Amino acid sequence: MSAPGGGEGTATSGAPRPGDGPQLKRVMGTKLLLLFIIGDILGTGVYALTGRIAGEIGGAAWAPILIAFAVATITALSYLELVTKYPQAAGAALYTHKAFGIHFVTFLVTFAVLCSGITSASTAAKFLAENFLVGFDLGWGQFGVTAIAVGFMLLLALVNLRGVGESIKFNVFLTVVELTGLLIVIGIGFWAMGQGNVDFSRVVVFETEGGKSIFLALTAATSLAFFSMVGFEDSVNMAEETRDPARIFPKVMLTGLGITVFIYLLVSIAAVAVVPVGTLSESQTPLLEVVQTGAPDFPIDVFYPFLSIFAVANTALINMLMASRLLYGMSRQEVLPRLLALVLPGRRTPWASIVFTTILAIGLIILVTNAMGPETVSALGGTTALLLLCVFTVVNIACLVLRKSPPDPVEGESPGQTRRTFRSPGIMPWVGALSCAFLIGPWAQDPIEYQIAGVLLAIGVVLWFFTWLWNRAVKAKRTRFTDPEELHG
Repeated sequence: MSAPGGGEGTATSGAPRPGDGPQLKRVMGTKLLLLFIIGDILGTGVYALTGRIAGEIGGAAWAPILIAFAVATITALSYLELVTKYPQAAGAALYTHKAFGIHFVTFLVTFAVLCSGITSASTAAKFLAENFLVGFDLGWGQFGVTAIAVGFMLLLALVNLRGVGESIKFNVFLTVVELTGLLIVIGIGFWAMGQGNVDFSRVVVFETEGGKSIFLALTAATSLAFFSMVGFEDSVNMAEETRDPARIFPKVMLTGLGITVFIYLLVSIAAVAVVPVGTLSESQTPLLEVVQTGAPDFPIDVFYPFLSIFAVANTALINMLMASRLLYGMSRQEVLPRLLALVLPGRRTPWASIVFTTILAIGLIILVTNAMGPETVSALGGTTALLLLCVFTVVNIACLVLRKSPPDPVEGESPGQTRRTFRSPGIMPWVGALSCAFLIGPWAQDPIEYQIAGVLLAIGVVLWFFTWLWNRAVKAKRTRFTDPEELHG
């Protein structure tokens, strides 16, 4: 496909080309993909944002979670239609490229998804380092936080380079530990309910601050809750490492979303019933507050920091996996320099993209730890949700644009064979585009999140310009060596 308007974003079809070198290794089946999706959605969001959501809307914190789940599921249907039609790495960026063919738009979507993943992973690494110091009672200060976070990112890079099979096995372990921590919170919450030490009436109370209407408060809370629901979209970047992705993705993604929202609802109900909303919203560790109130003799202080470490480690691992596969996929589409598509012959992992994303993440960690204040750090989660809501709006529109396009061929298919693909029901892509666009508005976002996103996208525009120059130089070089007049001139 050639990009309109000058052709600077020329790209091949998504199908692998014979001369492209080694391909990614397909190791993920139904169970591993399900755990990948669950582990990606569960994580930093539920541990950190339960109190903030309750602070926005009161005891009915389950309501914005349900709305966020509905919006995420509608968008997931568009992702499923597209991933079964184009089962390649790069996800949203690939779909944007195929739908519009405009290099600049594709690059911005790529960069927005990349920023959301690296921002989430870097923030998780910083939170992990802080909990590490607390867990081992180490007074190393900010330098220690930075050193541990950077060391952790290097460890993730080594795991990622080793192979997606090893990365996914590590993900399975972290997901089980992460899920155990949430089940402890749910179990203690319901045990406290059985003892009569809770106020169930709080669960149906809508409360707002500063005279804000319930509708605006619910919208803002839904935007916060949406950060807890994102993660399902990361899985489509692993399509080239999934066995028979067109068949298993629909049932696995929808099952993963259903399981996680059920866990979130139980956590939110238990939290609000056990702890007063004011106390919950002011706590930096809301789930720890729930356990300490519901079971004061439970020795949660000893191992809670380590549960948090496992939770955010899983978030960081999956986001770095996603980011590297995104760069790999888009470099194969020539939206980014082809250098980033280099794969290790033996391990069959995209080493150039892994190295590049790790360097970016380490740079962001150093910036966050040493230059940004606490309010800015807490806004990074909101910025992640803001960037992804913009991307989801584009993906839903791309789904509509590409509806009449034939699916790309995949390995093992006979020439001319028509593959059956998933189709989002009726007008759902329209509903997804409008709902995501609504949640982007200032009534749902904090101003600081626009500022952070604006700076990141400005950096993206600068990088796009240099990528455009790179592609132009490469194209000119190819023409010089293939034009007969140049060869004989």
